[in-house]
Amino acid sequence: MALTTVDHSALKVNQTGIVATVLVAFIGSLFFRPILVLIPLLAVVLLLGTFAPQLALFKQIYFKVLKPRGIVKPRPVQDRPEPHNFAQGLGGVFLAISSVLLVPVPVLGLALALLVAVLAFVNLAFSYCVGCQIYYQLGKAGLIRA
Repeated sequence: MALTTVDHSALKVNQTGIVATVLVAFIGSLFFRPILVLIPLLAVVLLLGTFAPQLALFKQIYFKVLKPRGIVKPRPVQDRPEPHNFAQGLGGVFLAISSVLLVPVPVLGLALALLVAVLAFVNLAFSYCVGCQIYYQLGKAGLIRA
């Protein structure tokens, strides 16, 4: 697969949105339990954005609001978008599982959502993408075309 230009600022805004949403849901649920609805909503946002990039909420906020106003500067990098897209989809799947677990086993559901937030934070802070790593390993094993 060929390299293309990927705006890493869009990825960082997406990661920030994931971390912030999960933290608001987690902390907010201590005071107002229904705010946990943010977890399944985030799962939907991530999964929709994986299959239809124009529906990737946080990236669209970057491209339509933050970047045009100069609030966040673009950071174009020669990269492949597929591993990042896969990582977003994987986060969406884990948040969907988390959402299902929130009702019968809230502690497990929240733990899984927090794991997604921690991994998004690791990518945000240290530029290490666990989902991308999984993508490359699955490709190396011949399980996906990477």
